[in-house]
Amino acid sequence: QVQLVESGGGLVQAGGSLRLSCAASGRTFSTNAMGWFRQAPGKEREFVAARTWSSGNTYYADSVKGRFTISRDGAKNTEYLQMNSLKPEDTAVYYCAVNTKGPYYSGNYHYTGTYDYWGQGTQVTVSS
Repeated sequence: QVQLVESGGGLVQAGGSLRLSCAASGRTFSTNAMGWFRQAPGKEREFVAARTWSSGNTYYADSVKGRFTISRDGAKNTEYLQMNSLKPEDTAVYYCAVNTKGPYYSGNYHYTGTYDYWGQGTQVTVSS
């Protein structure tokens, strides 16, 4: 079991920044990657960013490339999503997720089914 707790959401004006955190605990030794997804009202959950732990490879949705950065503090077992130049269309509940299939797993990190555990979500609201 892995537990994930997100924090850092809030209300920000368009053009502003927020940093989301996702603290992981439990059986994290088999983590392959962590990802961030978001879900706006009435829409499906969509991929935002992911980062593999062993290689540090990063993946981003086209809509956030150049604005969002995913990173990790290994000592704190915490994943971050730095969000800059926020737009009203970034408004959503943001979820972090973890893939615990080990360091040799290779798959589609954009797919929700790739991940085994999810956090509770944190609301991000961007006003125009």
